[in-house]
Amino acid sequence: MLSVPCFLAEAIAQDRIPVCPPLGKTAKLIKPLREMNWANDTITVQISFPSAFRETGRNEVIDSIALLAPVFEHLRQVRAGLSEDTVRIVHIGDSHVRGHIYPQTTGARLTETFGAVSYIDKGVNGATCLTFTHPDRIAEIAALKPELLILSFGTNESHNRRYNINVHYNQMDELVKLLRDSLPNVPILLTTPPGSYESFRQRRRRRTYAINPRTATAAETIRRYAKDHRLLVWDMYDVVGGKRRACTNWTDAKLMRPDHVHYLPEGYILQGNLLYQALIKAYNDYVSH
Repeated sequence: MLSVPCFLAEAIAQDRIPVCPPLGKTAKLIKPLREMNWANDTITVQISFPSAFRETGRNEVIDSIALLAPVFEHLRQVRAGLSEDTVRIVHIGDSHVRGHIYPQTTGARLTETFGAVSYIDKGVNGATCLTFTHPDRIAEIAALKPELLILSFGTNESHNRRYNINVHYNQMDELVKLLRDSLPNVPILLTTPPGSYESFRQRRRRRTYAINPRTATAAETIRRYAKDHRLLVWDMYDVVGGKRRACTNWTDAKLMRPDHVHYLPEGYILQGNLLYQALIKAYNDYVSH
C-alpha cells in the first residue's frame, strides 16, 4: 500500500505528453533561428580623401584591450535582428561637435548600417575639457545612459598661447574621473583635433595665419592620456596628415572656413565619415575574430 502513493506522485510529476493536432489542422510553424555566420557580418566601407590630401595616416580606433567588444556585440545583435534594444552613443566636445554636422554624419551612417542606434551630440563653442566638468553637465550625460562615450577636445586647449602639457593632461583627468564616477563601465573614446591655424595681425597690416604648432602637442597629450588610462583613442590629427600635413591638407582641399579654425560642411562630413570608417574597421575585426 505504501508503494502506490509514490507511484502516483511520480506519475503526476511527469510533464504531460503533447497532444497530436487534429487531422486536417496544420501546426503553427516555428520561425527558424538565423544561422550565425560571423564572416558574413563584416561591413564594407570605403571613404576617399580629396585629391589634395597627402601623407594621410591609418584610420583606426586604438583598442588594445577590446573595450569596444560589448558595444560591437550589441550592434551585431541589432543588425542580425536578435535584439531590439537601441545602442546608445553620446558624443561631447567643442564647436566642431556643436556644429552637429561632424557627429551627426557618423550617427546617420551607423543608423543606416545597424538600425537601432541613438547617437546624441552635445557640443559647446569654445569648450575645453573643463567645460564639461560642471555637475549639471555630468548629470545630463549620465542620464542618457550611453554605451559608448566619445570626447572631442583639444582645439581650444591648444589655442591658448600659454598652453601647458601638464595642465591639459590634468584637465582631461578631472573630466574622465567625473564621468567614470557616474558611468563606471562605459568605454570612453578620445579623439584628437583635426588641426587649425592661429592668426597674427601686425600694425596696419592684414591678418595672417600660421599653423598652430601646439595642436600637435595637444594631440600627443591626448594619445598619452588614453594610453596611460587604458582608454580608446581615434587620432584624427594623424589620420588627416599629422604635424606635416593636417592643416595644409584641409586648406589645399579648400575645406576650411576663413577663420582657419572651423570647417565647411564638406569638411565636417569628411570627418564624420572618417570616424564611421574607423569604427566599422574595429567592428569588422571584432566579428572576424
